[in-house]
Amino acid sequence: MPHTKSAKKNLRKNEKRRVYNRAVKRTIKTHLKRFLAAVDGPLDKLQDEYNLAAKKLDKAASRKVIHKNLAARKKSQMARLLQKKKTTTPAS
Repeated sequence: MPHTKSAKKNLRKNEKRRVYNRAVKRTIKTHLKRFLAAVDGPLDKLQDEYNLAAKKLDKAASRKVIHKNLAARKKSQMARLLQKKKTTTPAS
């Protein structure tokens, strides 16, 4: 346990940040799973899920919850799946 006043405050701050970071990471994982589940569905639903997931990734990376390269890599992987779906779907 911390002894000094500043160490106690840092402990409180770290706990708040840990809880926030865990919640953000859980939200990102949820949106990535939703995107992967939407791959079999219609294209517009997939596009919406991509937009939401990319937004969450960007926000987490800007707040340094996750590394910016991780966010870029995940967005790239999703974009590749989205583009494959767009090209294989016949134009209507």
